[in-house]
Amino acid sequence: MRLGAVVLTMGNRPEELRALLDSVAGQKGERIEVVVVGNGAPLPDLPEGVRTVELEENLGIPGGRNVGIEAFGPAGREVDALLFLDDDGLLPSPDTAELVREAFAADPGLGIISFRIADPDTGVTQRRHVPRLRASDPMRSSKVTTFLGGANAARTSVLAQVGGLPDEFFYAHEETDLAWRALDAGWGIEYRADMVLHHPTTAPSRHAVYHRMVARNRVWLARRNLPALLVPVYLGVWLLLTLARRPSMPALKAWLGGFKEGWTTPAGPRRPMRWRTVWRLTRLGRPPVI
Repeated sequence: MRLGAVVLTMGNRPEELRALLDSVAGQKGERIEVVVVGNGAPLPDLPEGVRTVELEENLGIPGGRNVGIEAFGPAGREVDALLFLDDDGLLPSPDTAELVREAFAADPGLGIISFRIADPDTGVTQRRHVPRLRASDPMRSSKVTTFLGGANAARTSVLAQVGGLPDEFFYAHEETDLAWRALDAGWGIEYRADMVLHHPTTAPSRHAVYHRMVARNRVWLARRNLPALLVPVYLGVWLLLTLARRPSMPALKAWLGGFKEGWTTPAGPRRPMRWRTVWRLTRLGRPPVI
């Protein structure tokens, strides 16, 4: 199985990026072709053989990763699967690529694999990095309904069938949008605790646009993908959960502004999932109302 890797960077972490690329180059098996996308920023010096794309403007996370996919040809079809890795991450084991190849070879219906993210100093995996509701045991692998954007592997045949990440999201929930489309097309998604990406512990709210885009994109996600009956239920539950978490007043204002923006701006093409996909999500432990 031919593997490629897409790494998105703002060019501000050259040492971490170099360490990541070294860890990819050190993987066992056939060489992994790597594309590094400079998302609105010039790229630092990179190892020989790494493909590069420098974008004049920041297209956001999904837009930048889609450019990286297309660098491998339409829907990335020059390779069989793509690794998507954060530029400040690192693959601590040289066996990860071989595990990816084995997993895809063993299950032709497996479309996306979500890696386990662990802090390099403590080994701790944050609950938010376990893509399921029952997240207390990050060492348990399972079938899931979404995946981690900067620590995953996806078959390019999935991207060819259902399309790439939603460019307009810019940041937040783009993985779930793709995951729901893949599940609706019949593909499986797995969280694998034995495939590890080291990544320093951070808070998602460090991004200035976090609260607004999380709310806006949550509305877009529902409007694009859910049957009409479930849209108000799903968004009503998230509104109540957000209020129950008692965010600060500035955060709440930003969230409510994004929530309104999600309803008043175009969400992109609407392709509601089938009801049997709703049931599949429910059986997997995450019905699309929470």
